Order: sequence, then C-alpha cells, then structure tokens
Amino acid sequence: MASLLLLVLIFVFNLIAFALAMAAEQRRSTARVVPDAENNYTYCVYDSDIATGYGVGALLFLMVSQAVVAVATKCLCCGRALHPGGPRFCALILFLSSWVTFVIAESCLLAGSVENAYHTKYRTLFVDNPPSCQTLRKGVFGAGAAFVFFTSLLSEIYYISFCKARDVTIAKEPSIGMSSYP
Repeated sequence: MASLLLLVLIFVFNLIAFALAMAAEQRRSTARVVPDAENNYTYCVYDSDIATGYGVGALLFLMVSQAVVAVATKCLCCGRALHPGGPRFCALILFLSSWVTFVIAESCLLAGSVENAYHTKYRTLFVDNPPSCQTLRKGVFGAGAAFVFFTSLLSEIYYISFCKARDVTIAKEPSIGMSSYP
C-alpha cells in the first residue's frame, strides 16, 4: 500500500516548486535605459532580481521531491524485484517519464535563473545607439512550472504504481501433488 504521508509530502514539495516557478515568471527582471548625470552615457538599470531566487527555490524543492520519491522506491533498481504484470510495466514507464520531465523542468528553471541574474554591464556614448538591455524571455519559468506539474503528476502515479507492483500477492493454485516421478 502506498504511504499517504509520503504522497502528501511529495505533493506539498511539488506544489511549492510550482508556486515558486509561477512567481518567478511573474517577477522577471525588466530593464530600462537611462542617461548618466551629465548626459554623456546611457546605461541599463534593472529592477528587482527576486525571480532568480524564486527560480532557484523552485529548482531545489523539485529536486528534494524527486529525491524523496527515488529514496522511497529505491530508484526502481535496488531492493527486491517487483512482481511481473501491468503495474510493474506502468511503474517502469512512469519512472522513465518522470525523470525526463524532471530533467527538462530543472533545465528550464536553471537556465531561467541564470539568464534572469545576468545584467548588461556596459554603457554607450549618448550619440551611439542605446545599449541592449538583455532580459529573460517570457515563458522560460512558465515552461519550467509546466514541467514541474508534469513531473509531480508522473512521480506520484509512479509511486502508486510501484507500490502496487511491490505489494501484489500471487495467489497459489491448488495442487494435488502430481509429478512426473512415481
């Protein structure tokens, strides 16, 4: 039987990761070009950098959630063998799918956090074109949040399927003790 406490713990960690990823999408850094005091140069001024912290927080919560599932199921490779059948096949497919979506979610969150933290440092003369104030594209943290959701869904169903395959009881057939030897 799947542990309800473990399912709730996984759900809470994934929910926090999803909320932080969505908050990071809403609070991405924006920039504007401003002239210096003497109007000789223009440079980029960035607003709050809180989205980087939210993205890293989402990354860490998702990582902890995936680690909890991996430890609870012994990564599907350690421990006793699962009983053959549909639940074992489902557990294998869900295990692989949850790790693929986990890697994609972590990549989006990490790339979004790094790009959001990058700020253009150069200035240009007032007569030149204004500097290119690079900011994070819209949707990077949103894609990470979507894959956090998919990872959450797949990892919880994987855990349930794993427990079902582990706890299958094989019914013994009645036998009358016949064998080929006298």
